Amino acid sequence: MAQQTAPQALASVAPKLVELTDEVLFGDVWDRAELSPRDRSLVTVTALAALYRTEQLGFHLELALANGLTKEELGEALTHLAFYAGWPTAMTAVTRLKAITEETEGPAA
Repeated sequence: MAQQTAPQALASVAPKLVELTDEVLFGDVWDRAELSPRDRSLVTVTALAALYRTEQLGFHLELALANGLTKEELGEALTHLAFYAGWPTAMTAVTRLKAITEETEGPAA
């Protein structure tokens, strides 16, 4: 996985949070060998969707695609999640996934 970083503009408000995000979360946790970046992305996307953390969801959906998950796999994971985290939560995440994939693939026919 390419090194990810927190938005540096946030450092003026919470420099330690940005530092911890860069050094601990993306510099250590995401690089641990026990899970692949692909698997970490799947866990992260489903957790963010289930907790309705929509502000971070778009970034992590894009990262999940970059880490090798397909639109179909993410769609299936979010469909499965609907039964555990709620229908509106899953529909919100799928709507975001559709918008992201249409930006790169173009609209579906």
